[in-house]
Amino acid sequence: MRVAIVHHWLVTQGGGERVLEALASMFPDADIFTLIADPKAIPAGLHGRRITQSFLGRLPWPGRFHRHFLPLYPLAVEQLDLRGYDLVITSDAGPMKGVLVEPGALHICYCHAPMRYIWNQYHEYRDQLRGLANYAFAASAHYVRAWDFAAAQRVSLFAANSVNVADRIRHYYLRPSLVLYPPVDTSYARLEASVDDSYLAVGRLVAYKRIDLLIAACNRLGRRLRIIGAGPEERRLRALAGKSIEFLGYVDNEVLWSEYARCRALLFAAEEDFGMAPVEAQACGRPVIAYGKGGALESIASEKGMVAQGCATGLFFHEQTVGALCDTILDFEKKERDFDPVFISDWAKRFDSAYFVEGFRELVNVAIASRERHPTSDGPWESTYRHPVTMKRAVGGR
Repeated sequence: MRVAIVHHWLVTQGGGERVLEALASMFPDADIFTLIADPKAIPAGLHGRRITQSFLGRLPWPGRFHRHFLPLYPLAVEQLDLRGYDLVITSDAGPMKGVLVEPGALHICYCHAPMRYIWNQYHEYRDQLRGLANYAFAASAHYVRAWDFAAAQRVSLFAANSVNVADRIRHYYLRPSLVLYPPVDTSYARLEASVDDSYLAVGRLVAYKRIDLLIAACNRLGRRLRIIGAGPEERRLRALAGKSIEFLGYVDNEVLWSEYARCRALLFAAEEDFGMAPVEAQACGRPVIAYGKGGALESIASEKGMVAQGCATGLFFHEQTVGALCDTILDFEKKERDFDPVFISDWAKRFDSAYFVEGFRELVNVAIASRERHPTSDGPWESTYRHPVTMKRAVGGR
């Protein structure tokens, strides 16, 4: 089989790029396609691979302004030449599900999320814009939203990175999907005999991550907070930070896992599709204080009574407010000794990369076998797929 792997863009290194690296390692002969490829942002695991980018990569400063190219996404995606490929895998948090594949080719979309800025967070993004930019975005989003829905109908099989995302795929695209949690390499994790008195935040410094909320809470309580990551919000966040807040920027893998292992707890204020940082912190036995919405509800064990039994991995706050977060931090500090690092670490191992690889291979095999038995349709893969650990059912329906 000739295999193509398609990823939205290579301009940052985050959870989506780790999924891409895992897929590329499973298919070492596959060609890779993307809208934009910044040589400085290509993960080490992809060095030496054949990577083809769209015409957007030849525009001025594509890595910096890629989100402003929204009206051009459909054209750029459909210009990628995927003739001759038998299996096309799209790793998608954008428009890549819209690639044109040959009749008879199998197209599996591993969906990190339907595009937030035109679907579930459209109004939040629009509210950040003023004047002509607001109207231009609204018109572009309306057009791309219609195209994105139509593009989703061309996918042979959807896999979602969480139940949270599977629900959105059903809601926005009217398509079922199988849940396969993204790969977390827990081999880097370790338990430390003693930890620091500082909290930790990890992630790109963008508005929806709500790092500002973490800073405000730690400012109010006088707690130390170390922040790993960089992004367009950095200047604003530094202006908000008090003396107890420290920015570490981008760090290498060794430093990242060392910070996880030594932190008091990870603070996580975003509503994420899944969120790898909480799993990585838990792999090191560290609890997580998280906003109780989105993917965190699937990756963190936190229910009434579980903390005292030593079988909780974190605590949730249920409003994105400074007061709610402060209350939860103080509650955590009262119960801190009840959290069992060994239990927390064992819990996180269910999200290890090995399960993703095993599950995705099974998904591909079932899809191929189903296509051979039913060459004129995309089913009935829902009843035959059996993921080894995470989920064993399809979510939603047409």
